[in-house]
Amino acid sequence: MSKLAIDGGSKIFENPVQLPKWPPVYPETAEKMKELYLSRNWSFYGPLEVLFNEKYAEYTGAKYCNMMANGTVTLELSLKALGIGEGDEVLVPGETWLATGEAVVYRGATPVVVDIEPDTLCMDPEKMEQAITSKTKAVIPVHIFGSMANMDRIMEIAKKHNLKVIEDCAHAHGGLWDGKHVGTLGDVGSFSFQQSKILASGEGGACITNDPEISEALGRLSHIGYQRGAKQGQKGTPPPMGMICHNYRVTDFQALILLSQLEHLKADTELRAANAEYLRKRLNAIPGIRVQAAGKRATLQSYYMFVTMVDHTHLKEGRTRQDVIAALQAEGVGVGSGWAGPMYRQPLWTVPEDQFRIASNEVTERIVYHEMMTSSLAWLMLPQADLDKYCQAFEKVMEAYYQD
Repeated sequence: MSKLAIDGGSKIFENPVQLPKWPPVYPETAEKMKELYLSRNWSFYGPLEVLFNEKYAEYTGAKYCNMMANGTVTLELSLKALGIGEGDEVLVPGETWLATGEAVVYRGATPVVVDIEPDTLCMDPEKMEQAITSKTKAVIPVHIFGSMANMDRIMEIAKKHNLKVIEDCAHAHGGLWDGKHVGTLGDVGSFSFQQSKILASGEGGACITNDPEISEALGRLSHIGYQRGAKQGQKGTPPPMGMICHNYRVTDFQALILLSQLEHLKADTELRAANAEYLRKRLNAIPGIRVQAAGKRATLQSYYMFVTMVDHTHLKEGRTRQDVIAALQAEGVGVGSGWAGPMYRQPLWTVPEDQFRIASNEVTERIVYHEMMTSSLAWLMLPQADLDKYCQAFEKVMEAYYQD
């Protein structure tokens, strides 16, 4: 058995790994940014915002796209456009970023936490159905890390119970479920373009939909009531009385950055998917390690993070997941434990206990606190020699820490 680096042995990665910097930047885009700056035409359904809406709708196969300020207000306004508000319940998965649940709270509705599947880490459809009450009006399945929620089953249940479906696709740009882009399967697809995301413009978001009425409502709700595509200074129709709108606009600076990245999305998604599959086969063969399963009907799985899980029940006495993480880090592997808890226990989650409900969370708690280990998507863009070393580090650590 090789001596672990954490115990003074040689590291698998003798030199620090040179990960691709994120988000990606392109010289030609920098020149265009200068041109945009000098144009003084930066906002209010600017030409580049309109163009991105067209291009992203085309890319995803949706009929409509509406850019917004971030991927939280996209969820909030999706709920508002669908008529979800005070007194309603909305089902959300236990493992997600807190914005998924807080968007529900912003609408005066109650987020209901539903457990996740142990392989995909996405919302468990059967637990979802068990959580439905007479107050349940919508569900927000999250395509998380490197998998997709079981949209076939979720849509079947939603149709049976007359629920609206908002897909949280903040981690899933470029992903295809049975040939259809995520976000086009439910009523609305919500995307984030925050700094760390697959498409990243610092801040920003978008909703896609195939429903013209929903799209028109989303446009008005995010642009102070102006009709979708309106030109500043030109007379248009006002919003319906009682539709309280917001200023959640973006600028053409974000649109320009995203248009540039969109040109590379398909090739980069295919590269990460191929490398993830290579790692999956290698790592799943290691006793005590399993990789987050791709979506059950994924024809192209996108990746925001690469997630592995350790069987903590068979680690040698006294060893925990944190010991495995520390040993892997000592070997030069970039790996962490993910977010600091499930959505409803994250440090920034300040929603009082009487304003949300936990329907089920056993799997979520076990995986988040004892099993999950995460690496950034940049690791999925390395050459195969580095991917092999990544696997060798897992083999070395588990040989030392795992027992059947």
